[in-house]
Amino acid sequence: MAFLAKGHTPGDGPYGEVINRGIDYVLSTAQEDGQILGPSPGHGAMYVHTINTLMLSEVSGMVDRARQERIDKVLPKALKVILIAQQVRKGDPRQQGGWRYAVNSNDSDMSCSGWALMSLRSARNNGALVPKESIDQAVEYIIRSQYKDEDGRKGLIPYQPGGGGEATTQVGLLCLELCGKHRSAESLLAGDYVLKTLPTTYGQGHFYYGLYYSSQGMFQLGGTYWETFAKYQYDMMLPKQNPDGSWQVGGGSEAPAGVCYSTAMSVLALSVSCRQLPIYQR
Repeated sequence: MAFLAKGHTPGDGPYGEVINRGIDYVLSTAQEDGQILGPSPGHGAMYVHTINTLMLSEVSGMVDRARQERIDKVLPKALKVILIAQQVRKGDPRQQGGWRYAVNSNDSDMSCSGWALMSLRSARNNGALVPKESIDQAVEYIIRSQYKDEDGRKGLIPYQPGGGGEATTQVGLLCLELCGKHRSAESLLAGDYVLKTLPTTYGQGHFYYGLYYSSQGMFQLGGTYWETFAKYQYDMMLPKQNPDGSWQVGGGSEAPAGVCYSTAMSVLALSVSCRQLPIYQR
C-alpha cells in the first residue's frame, strides 16, 4: 500500500513486480472459510484479515486478468467474513457495530474496527454490494464511543467505550471522514483532540500507527487542521529519515514489526497529499 500511495501500480514501472509479489503472497494465504491470515496471526487474526482485505480491494481493477480472477474469488468471501463478524452480539451493547480480534469476538475495539470499516468502505467504493447498514452501524459505534464534553477528554474516541486510548481518536476520525461524516461535529471534536495531543517525542508509544491515522484524518478534514498537522509532521519526520531511505524501528509494541513497518507507515503518512490510493482520496 505504501507503493500504491505514491502512484506506483501492479506490474508497471520500477516497483510493479514488487507489488505483484506482495499481492500474490496475500492471495496465497486465503483460507477456504474466507479469512486471509498469513503465517502466524495469533490473537490478531482480524487485524491481518481486514488489512489484507483492504489492500486487495484497493488493487482490484489495477491488476492483470489472471490476478483479477483470483481476487474476484477471494475478495467476496473475505468481505463476508467481516460482515458476519460485525453481527455477532456484543456483551456490551455500546460495542455493537464494531469488530475485535476474532470473527466470533463478542466485544469490539476501535483499532480493529478501523481497519474493518475501511475495508468495507473501500469495497463499497469499488462497486461491491456492501450493505449501507453495515457502514452505518460502524459509524454509530464510533459516535457512541466518543467523549462529547468531559474535561480533558472532550473529543477523545477511546479504544473501547468508557476507557482511554492512544491513537484511537485518529482511527475514529478517519473513519468518520470517509463514511459520510465529513467535518461533522464529531469529526471536528476529534480533530481538535488530536491537535492537542500530538506526540512531542519521536517514536514514543504507538508513534507510527498514530502518525499514519493522524495524517490521513487531518488531510480529510483539510483547512487549518491539515495545515497545522502537515507542518508538525514534516518537521518531525523528514530529518529522521535514514540515508538508506528507512525510518527507525518504533518503540514499545511497534518494535517487533521492524523497519519495513516503520518505513511503510511513514510513507503512507507523508504521501497522503499525493491522493493516489482510492480509499484516501477526498
